[in-house]
Amino acid sequence: MTNGMHELDTAEDTVADGNTGEPADALPGDRLSVARLKRIEELRSAYECFDTHELATLARGELDAGRPLPGGFVALLRRCRTTAYLADKTLAKILGRVADPVLNPGEPWAEQAMTEAPPGLLAHLLTATGARPTAAWDKKARALAEAAESPGALRTAAVRWLGLVGAPRTIELDVHEGWTDHNKTYDPYNADALKGLAWLVSLLPPDPAAVRALGRLVETSLRKVPGIGPHSPKVANAAVLALARTGHEAALGELARLSAKVTYKGTLKQLTAALDARAAALGVGREEIEELAVPAYGLTEVGRREVRLGDAHGLLEVHGAKTKLTWTNAKGRQVATVPAAVRRDHADALRELKASAKDIEKMLGAQSDRLDRQFLARRSWNFWTWRERILDHPLVGTLARRLVWALGGETPVLFDGTDLRTLEGDPVCATPAATVTLWHPVGRPAAEIQAVRERLERLGVTQPFKQAHREVYPLTDAERTTATYSNRFAGHILRQHQLNALAAQRGWTAKLRLAVDDSYPPLYRELPEWGLRAEYWVEGVGGDQDGDVTASYAYAQVTTDQVRFHRIDAEHNWAHAGGGAYTTRSRPIPLTEIPEQVLSEVLRDVDLFVGVASVGNDPTWQDGGPGGRHRDYWQRYGFGELSQSAETRRELLARLVPRLAIGERCTVEGRFLRVRGDLHTYEIHLGSGNVLIAPHGRYLCIVPKRASAAADGAGPLPYEGDGMLAIILSKAMLLADDTAITDPTIVGQLG
Repeated sequence: MTNGMHELDTAEDTVADGNTGEPADALPGDRLSVARLKRIEELRSAYECFDTHELATLARGELDAGRPLPGGFVALLRRCRTTAYLADKTLAKILGRVADPVLNPGEPWAEQAMTEAPPGLLAHLLTATGARPTAAWDKKARALAEAAESPGALRTAAVRWLGLVGAPRTIELDVHEGWTDHNKTYDPYNADALKGLAWLVSLLPPDPAAVRALGRLVETSLRKVPGIGPHSPKVANAAVLALARTGHEAALGELARLSAKVTYKGTLKQLTAALDARAAALGVGREEIEELAVPAYGLTEVGRREVRLGDAHGLLEVHGAKTKLTWTNAKGRQVATVPAAVRRDHADALRELKASAKDIEKMLGAQSDRLDRQFLARRSWNFWTWRERILDHPLVGTLARRLVWALGGETPVLFDGTDLRTLEGDPVCATPAATVTLWHPVGRPAAEIQAVRERLERLGVTQPFKQAHREVYPLTDAERTTATYSNRFAGHILRQHQLNALAAQRGWTAKLRLAVDDSYPPLYRELPEWGLRAEYWVEGVGGDQDGDVTASYAYAQVTTDQVRFHRIDAEHNWAHAGGGAYTTRSRPIPLTEIPEQVLSEVLRDVDLFVGVASVGNDPTWQDGGPGGRHRDYWQRYGFGELSQSAETRRELLARLVPRLAIGERCTVEGRFLRVRGDLHTYEIHLGSGNVLIAPHGRYLCIVPKRASAAADGAGPLPYEGDGMLAIILSKAMLLADDTAITDPTIVGQLG
């Protein structure tokens, strides 16, 4: 605080104590008012201020002068009052004198709500401070809604406000170096009103748009902010509760979709409870409710929906993970854009159709993840239930018809475009009670696996995830020797945040390791269907050099160790954050006693963690990272022996390369895809995607720009989701035409 501010402080206190006969707004030249307003303007963009005495002095001076406080300054006062360690009784007293603005300005949703909300509504929403609404809270919310122009109009407005949540702030907050950027977070004062808004929506007439908005609120509220974590789990939980209370049939499907995508444990627990409650009400199991919850989104047959709007005919089709909407005009001619008459006369129907297309794409991703999890869920169906809920379901069927199923637990069957058939092409004859499971290659004869792959290839099928080409991890001699643990994926350096995010997606629990004196459990995944818990041991790396820890003091990288299995109820093991032996509190289970499908799937997860999060596949880590101490690891991983997933990639490329437009310039040789350009010959490592210039092995750094489109031009692939395969193919296509490269960062390395 400056000396001038101290003088203002003293003079203000004198006035406040009544030691002068002049009112505060009539001081000579009004110089205190000028100083106050100048300082208030400076603080308008501050997120918080530790000098709450200064804030109180400024606020009291203006209020005593009869002038309202600027909205941005009121927001600062409220944030300081809301933040526990800045709580101040004086601020609470001052804020008791401030009624406007009702919400803190700066967030688009709040500003929109303040211009549109009926009287008293926002003040009531701010009282949503508990975990769930009370009967009294609901009663008042309903009364306020009924007093509005119309409940339907209020619902439309509320959905509009929810659509603005997470949009860029209108008042940008100051960001200090090394501090959290609060422009990317929710205003903590407004967060309670957001909770109340979610609860309110669940009391209004049900509507698909409202369900959609609540689902989006869950996802936005769980989006992670660097240095903080999720935006606001309490808002996400309120939105889940609102979905559970919403009467529209689409709400159950949204809960099921979110349960397949959400990884934040607290909210996932809320979703599980909501689905379990609905399952109990219907008298079915949890697995069944997830299947029954998947909506058709208007699809009248598998992957297809036809609509007629006026004289125009629209066709919505599912192609892989995407939807495509095409139109035929009144003359029966297919047109590239939406007919003008449809846009003019059927705007609401068109808007809902486009929204359904987006919903379908979101649900496809969630259902693909759910089906992928069935390998360890031990899920089976009787034939007719499976046909109804899975194979012939308008949405799920687009995924199921690209997968291979095991009839009676043995016979592989798949959909050939017209009907369900065996690998030999014979129609499937099954009794209604016949058992159906998802086919898995582990333990299957090599000839059967090859036949499955060839059959899918002939049909031109791209599977929604790796199934026919799924890696299998049989027990090795080394693992038989170690007996109770696997060292197959030990000794790697992984980016911790990326590892934890990926682990959560795959159903593992990973606690962020901080560079502090604390102990942590390993990464673990519980497998309740098998009564097992898998562990992957990791520990923090470094901590004494720039780049070792983040601004929030989390380890940037971790190093890996053993994979072990324990009984699911066994006590957890612990290790210090910075390394050292784990304190083992329970006896591990011998690997020979682990079912081969469980062992294979767990090791596949771990292989995925390494393949994605290893610093060895980062082309910018050529120097070995902080202090260069990981250079040997980067070199060893980036160009060394292939993992099982990379071996699968090699086998695929050996068949795929001859069919590429650049096929005559490419060959698969050992660990590399060898590409002949006009300037040089290049070797792309099939595990890391790193590139060497032959024959002297000079490193070529290429940072991929758009992995999602990396495989453009490669033709249909046998499965979706292999980002490294896409990167390798994109680099191959680039280097095969190396004289056309214009990127100066690459051209400079080719000389």
